Amino acid sequence: MPVHKRRLSRRTFGVAAAAGASAALGAGATALATTRDEEQAKDQRKFELTGAVDVHAHYITPAYRQALIDAGQEHPDGMPSIPEWSAAEALTFMDAAHIESAVLSVSSPGFALGDQAQTRRLVRQVNEEGAALVRRYPKRFGLFASLPLPDTEAALAETRHAFDALDADGVVLETNYEGTYLVDAVGDTLFAELNRRKAVVFLHPTSPACWESTALGRPRPVIEFLFDTTRAVMQLIYQGVLSRYPGIRFIVPHAGAALPVLADRIASFATMEDIPPKDVIEALSKLHYDVAGFALPRALPALLNLVSPDRLLYGSDYPFTSASVATTLGAKLAATDTLGYTEKRQMFSGNAAQLFPRLTGTKKD
Repeated sequence: MPVHKRRLSRRTFGVAAAAGASAALGAGATALATTRDEEQAKDQRKFELTGAVDVHAHYITPAYRQALIDAGQEHPDGMPSIPEWSAAEALTFMDAAHIESAVLSVSSPGFALGDQAQTRRLVRQVNEEGAALVRRYPKRFGLFASLPLPDTEAALAETRHAFDALDADGVVLETNYEGTYLVDAVGDTLFAELNRRKAVVFLHPTSPACWESTALGRPRPVIEFLFDTTRAVMQLIYQGVLSRYPGIRFIVPHAGAALPVLADRIASFATMEDIPPKDVIEALSKLHYDVAGFALPRALPALLNLVSPDRLLYGSDYPFTSASVATTLGAKLAATDTLGYTEKRQMFSGNAAQLFPRLTGTKKD
């Protein structure tokens, strides 16, 4: 059953109201940044990257690769090719990049490659293959299980199988499924199940609906992925999912996509739906954010105006980001003066311990 949509308020959304909301939110962000800068100035010890936990790492099994090829997806989302991947190559990259463990997920375009029966079979097979990798390398790999959405009944069954039979560390949800956006594709029943389990949910962008008109002939990861992530998170807030299901722990990729820049605008316009602007900013501040991709020099500082460092998680985006580029980006994060020593330790591993105690050795029996 689709999540109930709020009706827009009939009252006029005044410019003065928007300006007032933005000013109040901006003052709060300034205070947060000032406090953090003062703390960081006291903590400038030399940081050495070791033992990172990678929450944005993908895997491509032979069965999944062949399914993409059979569906005409040799150039997923307009990219040049499907990258090569094997567990051995991944471990070699992880060792070179000082990554202790990586939570594996299937990236875009996901599994909507044929009829629903085929999708269910393929999702189950690839989840089983991911779980087998975790059993083989329990300290090196974790698993975000995929779900056969938009078939909500099958997705609910796969969620139960993933957690109860495969011991998955969480699930991955795409920003839209065949043009149906996240909230409406998932529905209340599945969100309730994920909430009951206090599940970690990794959001991953995919090509937006009508990308043919908006991508301007470029690969969709260039900017369309970021806008689709922003669109999906706005929907989670506007349609009340984050407030109704507070047990779900969402991870937003790519340093928050466009959310750090658009947060005040999204918050101000939320008054049209009877949502106080401060509630929007508070909801955004409680999400978790990976820093995969090009977080420096501009995206990470912008994100830190919205959230505190205890919300940051490391992500490589390997193999869709090559081993050499991902290693370089990780080294830049380790060397940046945007974060202090303790904040870097939080981002690379400490914050992940709260979400993935099995991988970080902090799980209590």
